[in-house]
Amino acid sequence: MINLSEKKLRLTMALRSQAILSSPILSAIETIPREKFIASALRHHAYENASLPIACGQTISQPFIVAKMTEALDVKSRHIVLEIGTGSGYQASILSLLVRRVYSIERHRPLFVEARNRFLELKLTNITIRLGDGFSGWPEVSPFDRIIITCQVESVPFELIKQLKPDGIIIAPLGPPGKEFLTKVTKKGDVIHTEKLISVRFVPMIPGIADV
Repeated sequence: MINLSEKKLRLTMALRSQAILSSPILSAIETIPREKFIASALRHHAYENASLPIACGQTISQPFIVAKMTEALDVKSRHIVLEIGTGSGYQASILSLLVRRVYSIERHRPLFVEARNRFLELKLTNITIRLGDGFSGWPEVSPFDRIIITCQVESVPFELIKQLKPDGIIIAPLGPPGKEFLTKVTKKGDVIHTEKLISVRFVPMIPGIADV
């Protein structure tokens, strides 16, 4: 039987083999207990480098994608980050160990409640979560140093670009469904630069708050 420490070590080695070399990011992945973010029946898969289903037809991204998106955000300890799509809360938890504060928006009430409870259990006091429409962002606490969108969208909503600081970065899966690329969007004055990183697959970004 492989113990938890060995599983975490194997995952870290797998991420290093995929060119995730940032010590702070790898340390955050080792520190945050991924098994807390998935159903008990799937917990033996917690440290596999794979996405897993969660409630409301959503998924928890594979650790490589979480690490890749975090790396592409190029965060600093002083940064304030907006996350669109809390999901299980795993990505926000990783970011919380690397930045000053994370604001996260979730449209599904059950996911919102579960993620909020996980943050409390793990004592991650620098995450603020709310139930809302990700397309609207969080204007009252903007602007943000970084924005991460954890669902597929054709293009970055203009409202989110407005809420990004100058020289800020947005990381998002952009493109038609099934053909999206993880994309780095950088705001330079009034000019928006985009850089495609890798092909990915994410659930779609949907406006409004879900009924259940």
